[in-house]
Amino acid sequence: MAKPKRPAGFPTREQVLDFISSSTSPAGKREIAKAFGLHGAEKIALKALLKDMADEGLIDSAPGRAFHKMGGVPKVTVLRVVDVDDGGQAFAVPDVWHADTPPPQLRVREKGSGALGVGDRILARTEEAGRGWIAHPMKKLGRGEEQILGVLRGEGDRLWLQGVEKKERREFPVSDAGGAQVGDLVMAEKAGRPPRITARVVQVLGDPFAPRSFSLIAIHKLGIPDVFSGEVLDEARKVSAQPLGEGREDLRHLPIVAIDPADARDHDDAVWAAPDDDPANAGGWKAIVAIADVSFYVRPGSALDREARKRGNSVYFPDRVVPMLPEELSADMCSLKEGVDRAALACHLQVTPSGTLKSWRFTRAVVKLAANIAYEDAQAAYNLQSSRESGSPELHEATPDALDPRLRGGTLAEALVHLWDCWGALFKAREKREPLDLDLPERRVVLDEKGRILSVAPRERLDSMRLIEDYMIAANVAAAKALEAKKAPVMYRDHEPPSREKLVALKDYLATFGVEFALGQVVKPATFNRVLDRIGDADHRPQVMEQVLRTQTQAYYGPENHGHFGLSLGSYAHFTSPIRRYADLIVHRSLVAAYHLGPGGLTEGEAEGMTRIGESISMLERRAMEAERDTIDRYVAAYLSEKVGEMVEVRITGVQNFGFFATVEGIGGDGLMPVRDIGGEYFRYDEAAQKLVGEDTGAEYASGQRLQLRLAEANPVSGALRFEMPEGRNAPPPRTHKGKPVRVLKRRGRPGNIRHQGRK
Repeated sequence: MAKPKRPAGFPTREQVLDFISSSTSPAGKREIAKAFGLHGAEKIALKALLKDMADEGLIDSAPGRAFHKMGGVPKVTVLRVVDVDDGGQAFAVPDVWHADTPPPQLRVREKGSGALGVGDRILARTEEAGRGWIAHPMKKLGRGEEQILGVLRGEGDRLWLQGVEKKERREFPVSDAGGAQVGDLVMAEKAGRPPRITARVVQVLGDPFAPRSFSLIAIHKLGIPDVFSGEVLDEARKVSAQPLGEGREDLRHLPIVAIDPADARDHDDAVWAAPDDDPANAGGWKAIVAIADVSFYVRPGSALDREARKRGNSVYFPDRVVPMLPEELSADMCSLKEGVDRAALACHLQVTPSGTLKSWRFTRAVVKLAANIAYEDAQAAYNLQSSRESGSPELHEATPDALDPRLRGGTLAEALVHLWDCWGALFKAREKREPLDLDLPERRVVLDEKGRILSVAPRERLDSMRLIEDYMIAANVAAAKALEAKKAPVMYRDHEPPSREKLVALKDYLATFGVEFALGQVVKPATFNRVLDRIGDADHRPQVMEQVLRTQTQAYYGPENHGHFGLSLGSYAHFTSPIRRYADLIVHRSLVAAYHLGPGGLTEGEAEGMTRIGESISMLERRAMEAERDTIDRYVAAYLSEKVGEMVEVRITGVQNFGFFATVEGIGGDGLMPVRDIGGEYFRYDEAAQKLVGEDTGAEYASGQRLQLRLAEANPVSGALRFEMPEGRNAPPPRTHKGKPVRVLKRRGRPGNIRHQGRK
């Protein structure tokens, strides 16, 4: 069919393109029509022309229906900051990009743009300048302000988007499904204006209930970069092939070992200890903490360095790791492995009999590990040696049959004994300074080879874990003090004392348990330890520990030393994990430069930008923690979805006027018990005592209380749980559909929708 003839005086394609390119404001159909004086039928013809130009690949439209040249950037659009250089200059890319070509990188022009960090989203006015693009920020956007991650559901002939956020209770009608089907996990853009906001699908991510999807949700929701560019991968292959370098101290003769989780994906650190032969340290120890020499491979300003800084850290999930560095480095050349030569930055320590550090020095070295040992095996091997010395047969009998024969006796077993004996001294020093001692369990999700959940349980805390932790702390202290001695830049790990406001809240909270807390005292970590001693083994001990944890400030990175309150240390820097933390890489570079250890030292630009780098990597660390926590919650909800409708043992973790939150004992996962469903009477909220009190019966629901509730809902996509009271307590029995527990989603003006639980 022939295309309609354009009216006389109608703009050509070139004129439309010129107008779109030169317009200082967003150019939509209305603005184009006004500029060319089009009316009536001419507007209809313009609509057809713009569609033709879009089909021909000449223009594209942005959210809001403004047009721009294909391959270009809308005049006003949402950008995501992807890099900040040493001078504080931020660079951003379009938050959504549909073209086949790589998205352009825009230079963010504004005073104080250094306040922007990698991952920040801004609404900006853009302009093309020469061969590049410039962005003028209009406002900084909150996370998810323009995009939403969710699951599509059908209702009649309409589609609705249900967000994955626990707190997102709204649903959005879908204006463009983009080929997605009901049940798909999608990334969508919000379109329109309140109250008529719709969702337009921009990316289909697949089945939200499939194995490995729970971590994928966190990756997309938080914008965690999980794909390396070809340039970065090529550079990783190139640097991995280079020789280890000359002038390294040869430590290959020592039985240095790495002790890590059994499922560790990378091995940053290894340790060795032996009795000190220095008469000035009689009864003391000499120890080596060998750390992967990442600074030798990842040089300042390289593509690898820019990518590592953009990521800030590796992110660990039950089913995968999103590494800071490509696997050629993180899992191979920079990973300390048994029987192969590896480049290391070695921290040599002299430890006194009382556990204090007498001296330290740093060298670039070559190591060949005697073994990579799992925590459980290291513990079993030490227990075996202890049983032989003490004559305790029960420890000997508990030794697993699969234990490496080398750990049952000989050089390797002796090396472990020396490590434990030296740790005994370090542990004395730790006990003397009395760091904060919160024994909060860590949840461990165990998956099968197909990514399906086998179990969710607290991770056992072994002495072998504490041993490695104390060696790492000693090396981190030595790194900070060694740099201070040279007046060199330090990326400190700062943890400041709690604020007075938080201490007042803790005092009020402890008073509900009859525990006094004096505000006039000098607060130290030991102050909180004494509180927990007074609590003893009471049922509310876990809840008090969590409240003490919430009282603490959040640790962060920065070039100014504010001490580490939690560890009760005056100087502390992260040095021991440069494979997975950019902060540690910065400390390595500073040591290399300060002590003239060869190439890869800290640059002047990095030294000047330490504050900005610290702010960026602190933000990225918080993002990683949120992603890991949310993913564990989703796995827990998926595991519990098989128990929907059953009674579960819970502990109340928080009380509000709208209900209380509870966690499933031994498994975790937080869920809400709404106050409206507790009973037929009115419940009064006692904020100071953190409890709900029934006005008729006096029934109480208080923080820390244990009780049995029915699991009414477990949503693996959001990680949310919801509870009901047992039958006979103003709660109807759980609804079922074809024998499966369900929940009914009630929506104003729309019929309910039955949703099956426990989908795999």
